[in-house]
Amino acid sequence: MIYTPKLGDGEQRYRAFTLSPAFLKKFEGKQPKWGPIGYFVFKRTYARRLPNGGYEEFWQTLKRVAEGTFNLQKMHVKDQHRPWDNAKAQASAQEMFQRMWDFKFLPPGRGLRCMGTDMVYEKGSACLNNCGFVSTEDIGVNFADPFCFLMDMSMLGVGVGGDTKGAGKVRIQVPNYVEETYIVEDSREGWVNLIRRILNAYAGVGTMPKVIDYSLIRAKGEPVKGVGGTASGPGPLIELVDDLDKLLYPGGEDAESYLITSTIIVDIFNFIGKCVVSGGIRRTAEIMFGEPDDKEFGLLKDSSTIIPLYDALSNALTPEAVRLAKEAIDAHPLNSRRWASNNSNFCTVGMDYTEMGERNADNGEPGGIWLDNIRAYSRMVDAPDHKDYKAAGCNPCGEQSLESFELCCLVETFPNNCTDINDFKRTLKYAYLYAKTVTLVPTHDIRTNQVMMWNRRIGTSQSGIQQAKARLGRREHIRWCDQGYKYVMKLDKDYSKWLCIPESIKKTSVKPSGTVSLLVGATPGIHYEEWEYIIRNVRISDDSPFLQACIDAGYPVEKAVKEPNTHVVSFPVKVEGVVRSKPEVSIWEQFTDAVAMQKWWSDNQVSVTISFSTNNAVLTNHNGELKWVDVEELTGDEVLMKDAKGKSFFIKDESEDIARCLETFEDQLKSISFLPYSTHGYVQAPLIAITKEKYEELSANITELDLSSARHEVDDEFCSGGKCLI
Repeated sequence: MIYTPKLGDGEQRYRAFTLSPAFLKKFEGKQPKWGPIGYFVFKRTYARRLPNGGYEEFWQTLKRVAEGTFNLQKMHVKDQHRPWDNAKAQASAQEMFQRMWDFKFLPPGRGLRCMGTDMVYEKGSACLNNCGFVSTEDIGVNFADPFCFLMDMSMLGVGVGGDTKGAGKVRIQVPNYVEETYIVEDSREGWVNLIRRILNAYAGVGTMPKVIDYSLIRAKGEPVKGVGGTASGPGPLIELVDDLDKLLYPGGEDAESYLITSTIIVDIFNFIGKCVVSGGIRRTAEIMFGEPDDKEFGLLKDSSTIIPLYDALSNALTPEAVRLAKEAIDAHPLNSRRWASNNSNFCTVGMDYTEMGERNADNGEPGGIWLDNIRAYSRMVDAPDHKDYKAAGCNPCGEQSLESFELCCLVETFPNNCTDINDFKRTLKYAYLYAKTVTLVPTHDIRTNQVMMWNRRIGTSQSGIQQAKARLGRREHIRWCDQGYKYVMKLDKDYSKWLCIPESIKKTSVKPSGTVSLLVGATPGIHYEEWEYIIRNVRISDDSPFLQACIDAGYPVEKAVKEPNTHVVSFPVKVEGVVRSKPEVSIWEQFTDAVAMQKWWSDNQVSVTISFSTNNAVLTNHNGELKWVDVEELTGDEVLMKDAKGKSFFIKDESEDIARCLETFEDQLKSISFLPYSTHGYVQAPLIAITKEKYEELSANITELDLSSARHEVDDEFCSGGKCLI
């Protein structure tokens, strides 16, 4: 328990602050100005079950969030024996509610789902934090610690980064087996404790039970309390134990001991990620950092070894040959676990980026972080302050500097929805206040609390940056960033003094966003949208009430080609405020955008995934769907899309520019990742660019969605972006 009620306190301590019923009455039965698929995403992802059996509407979610935020403040202030002005807090809470309702800012998805729930009071703030990092540098002291931290926090929905600094520091050996039946408890802690016992046994610490009893673990499909969802049954945990046994000692009890390698470290992280994805959390995120001169680490995502297996499958002439080829493909590390993390390098200013650029041209990895820049600088426009000298890495999407075992809460602002600079500053106040409040609540992990209670790190972010630039102009948006950052600095001084806690070591970032920006209809983070008109394809299980609701509303629906028991719903979307789409922006301008935000706004990092083409391609129109086609593969029958001046939309191969861009901007950035711009022909791709005419055709017969019978189906997406989400 994080907070234990005093005798006689009861619910009063937990529910000491409430919004005025008269204020809330103004929002009952109403909806905000949703983005094109915002209401659908909200009901499916963030609406919690109500005591009467129904699910929250948005005003009820914001009520829970605002009351939960101010209740945590009130509890903290009272515990510090400080004055609390309830009338002033009521006015502030109402303004926070209104600014969330107007989509000027929103908590992260974690906050929309969990703030104000019993889970926060009973389990602590881990469920409210987006991301974390843990280093393996000290695995010689406690081998299992970083791996169990990853598993524990991932099962709470936190995206976690790790590194390979523990390579060569622990000798893996045959465990000391004992006649014991180990009974696994039916809880997150029970799963983690089993993996801790097993991993330590392989490091020569403790013993390995000969029998593991999984009978207490609830059956597949039963409800999971806390973050929600349904139980997976013991299957994923049993498979993880088997995977670790095969990974750590494939030769059995007669095998020789060996020093752990970077490959083994990454594979342990990845197998745990695989377990979490198929377990109680449907999504998770991992990133692994290695040294650029570690050839072994660099080859972990090399696809050359799997290509012959696919060739063997395509050439198989008998059913037995097909079966064997498919088994080999499934067992290959890229398919069995290494999909579970993005891999990045610890870069240094002055290094040779040639090999890194070549690998990115192949598959978009590795990305990189400049740890020296992270430690030395807050904003890159300001003088070095070296206050983050203990930072050891960052989260899976790269926007947060973090020490080992540290977590962080991010919050999203939408400057394009603010009328002027003063409105933006006022919005920043409440966005900042939400994130700072989360730091008041300890987690269930003592090591994490030791870091977080001192650093109080937060990430006040922006989304819809490209829309804001289009409306305000580049220079004016930068002015907003500069003045807004300085205002956040002032806020932190004032509120930290009032709360009697340290100022936050860093306060601003640019997260990649995800479903939160979909609620608003904003472009995600710093990124450009695919096109002005798009289809968002969403996969829904056959038994979902959302499916029939979409059919009744007239949305195009078809059976999923590859996933069983699944339909694909196509949402035609017009992205407001789009001036240029992603393929129209060069790799050099994308780097420059990131540099500007790292310079004028973010004292943590800017999460940016640089999109680039690996071939020369032209945009073609296929019955209203827009597809990039390799110039060398044009047949002459394609309808080429042209701009207002009659020029064909064309993207050139920029893969050879990657190394030069890294060298050019290495002293102006802290993190970077890459994603090749696809000219794929995937059926039912998540995003499909379309013409205006196709959009109007698909939208003509669509009516309002009736989601009165909808239920929570999809778990929160943490710090999700194009690269970091599994």
